Amino acid sequence: MTNHIERKTYSVDEAAAILGISRSLAYECVKTGEIPSIKFRRRIVIPAYVIDELIRKTA
Repeated sequence: MTNHIERKTYSVDEAAAILGISRSLAYECVKTGEIPSIKFRRRIVIPAYVIDELIRKTA
């Protein structure tokens, strides 16, 4: 039996790959607030629902 847990967050690098943008653009968008994120000390994560919403808005 495989225990599957749905991802709730992605790293900035993972989000960039999903969105089809460069790593540097993704970090710039996080910095400007275009991509909402959560910071835990030095770790920045992007909620999965944010990515879904960004894709939905542009589709």
